[in-house]
Amino acid sequence: MPQLLATDCATNRLHTPCDAPLPIARWSVVRSRAAVSIAARFGVADQVVPPLILLALLCLASGCTSTRYVSSRSVRENPLTNSLKLVTFRGPEVSERTWHTLNRFGLADQYTQDHQKCFEQIRQAITHSPDSELVYALSELSYVEGKKAERSGDLLHALNHYGIALTNSYDYLFSEDLQITRNAFDPQFRAACDLYNESLEDTLRILCSEHRIEPGSTYTISTPDREFIVRTEMRGKWKPEEFDRYEFVSDFDIETLNNRHTTYGLGVPLIAVRKPAAKDDSRERYYPTGLSYAVSAMMRCSPGIGGRRVGESPTCVLEFFDPLEANQIEIAKQWVPLETDLTTPLAYFLDSPEFRKRNHATEGLLDPDGSQERRGVYMLEPYDPNRIPVLMVHGLWSSPLTWMDMFNDLRSFPEIRERYQFWFYLYPTGQPFWISAQQLRKDLAAMRESFDPGGRDRAVDQMVLVGHSMGGLVSRLQTMESGNDFWKIVSDHPADEMKGTQADRVKLVSTLFFKPNQSVGRVITIGTPHRGSDFSNDYTQWLARKFIKLPQMFVSTGQRLTRENPDFFRDTKLLTAVNAVDSLSPKSPIFPVMLRAKKSPNVKFHNIIGVLEKPSLLGPKSRKNDGVVEYASAHMDDVESEITVDAEHTQIHMTGKAIFEVRRILLEHLQEVDANDRIAIQPDEVMRPGMDAYRR
Repeated sequence: MPQLLATDCATNRLHTPCDAPLPIARWSVVRSRAAVSIAARFGVADQVVPPLILLALLCLASGCTSTRYVSSRSVRENPLTNSLKLVTFRGPEVSERTWHTLNRFGLADQYTQDHQKCFEQIRQAITHSPDSELVYALSELSYVEGKKAERSGDLLHALNHYGIALTNSYDYLFSEDLQITRNAFDPQFRAACDLYNESLEDTLRILCSEHRIEPGSTYTISTPDREFIVRTEMRGKWKPEEFDRYEFVSDFDIETLNNRHTTYGLGVPLIAVRKPAAKDDSRERYYPTGLSYAVSAMMRCSPGIGGRRVGESPTCVLEFFDPLEANQIEIAKQWVPLETDLTTPLAYFLDSPEFRKRNHATEGLLDPDGSQERRGVYMLEPYDPNRIPVLMVHGLWSSPLTWMDMFNDLRSFPEIRERYQFWFYLYPTGQPFWISAQQLRKDLAAMRESFDPGGRDRAVDQMVLVGHSMGGLVSRLQTMESGNDFWKIVSDHPADEMKGTQADRVKLVSTLFFKPNQSVGRVITIGTPHRGSDFSNDYTQWLARKFIKLPQMFVSTGQRLTRENPDFFRDTKLLTAVNAVDSLSPKSPIFPVMLRAKKSPNVKFHNIIGVLEKPSLLGPKSRKNDGVVEYASAHMDDVESEITVDAEHTQIHMTGKAIFEVRRILLEHLQEVDANDRIAIQPDEVMRPGMDAYRR
């Protein structure tokens, strides 16, 4: 299936072998010296091989450069850079408005002659008559002095000035003494938010360079003229010891994901790199190594005004918030939005070496046996017994990376992240999809046993499956009652008459006899060939058999059962020689059985189909197709909803229309779940819709 494979790779930015689309005719041939050499290694040197297949082999043999998801910034992102001239040769400098404030209060000459005496005069003036302009000016002046000290390498003085800027900007925003004069419509108010955020970030950078900041600990920070007492606390489902280190979001740019989802407010968005738990914990295998979470750091300062006199020891609470749990917090009897970034920590993880080692989509296609150890369900956020799982199942020559744009966008909606958690299934795509479906049943059962052995987590029983392409077939099979129909595909004889070892018989029977997974409540299929794809034909099947190495367990079991049961099976190739490309053939006997199979009555189905307005001449015969799958194959009559998207096969689930449709379906699912078994809770206070919050 060269065109199918090429499309899955070339148009999906998340797959590295074919990042550059190649305008090559379907049956053209590459006969370069390198191609012939590689083809010879795979035993096809004398065959006519489409170039994109050889491109995959070249990538396997020599390695390909990987797509980058983040890049390091030469200068960190800082909203004060321009207004305070932070990166200019003469800077940093105070803003024009602060100079006007100094002039208005007769302090400009004093600031020019002696900064420290000027600061003390400002403190005395604020103590006698609190003024928001002066409080802001003291915060900005201190931040500028902190930057100057940091430039000169004097980190202690820098820390002292950042602390003053932090506490005074906090006063500007929350002090009761300034309640009357504080004006949220004044641009200075947002500038005060930026001063708070950036002075906190600079403080954290210095502290992280000197210490390992651990939530739950208390630190005394000594500077030349004062001490700061900082108590650290974790707000969320994490454990304090769960994180290995923190990185700063402002150090990175997003390179690959379509959208960056942030909220603006107070706090410092961080990347918390997770530290693996004990190896004997069965739940640990569901969290990828090197996983990173989004965190927002917030500092609450003790009440005060006037910059707190020399000798005082301000007590501050440094809190680490999970933005999936809360995007606003209560301070001084008002709700304050958190500054958050959900996308950069995700991109940072996708760019990590640990993740790249696991994301071998091509190996999963060509060597399903060798990639079995990486198979399984994975989580990119902590397991939550109260949130409904959305399990995303990728298609042929793909991996969970293909879902990252949809995952990133869906999490940006508070109403989605409040009620759903997202899981991903990684499986070898070179094997027949019914083998993958059987493995998914097994893997979901094992996961439930690890996290909820008593089966008490009711949210898990409302699971939504989202499958793209072949993954839609794997997902649909989770909802079917096999009866004897699937067994009759391979044999007319009763299964209990089959000879062989217990292990061999169980492997085959468990694949062809199954019950619906009662935890699945809804299935969304995207670009799924429910009746097969014409790209699985004699030629592409021949190619696939040349390149795809079937799982040894699958082949050996089939061979042993075939030998021990002569004339027992209809077609022994189904047991020993069928791979993923064969399994997608429209002639495959499994599709008619799947279409008429009994489904779980509690499951609802939805369908998203790709229909190109201008289909390729090399695509399927019909004009209604996505370049790989015909509309007639993708259409289903048993669905609650079905829409079409103008997109190529491997990009359907990355389009805004498809993602918004999945959001609509998830909200519809919530309405039905809540209508059936919601326990009414009378809130003690009405909050704004779509806002999750943390009250202290």
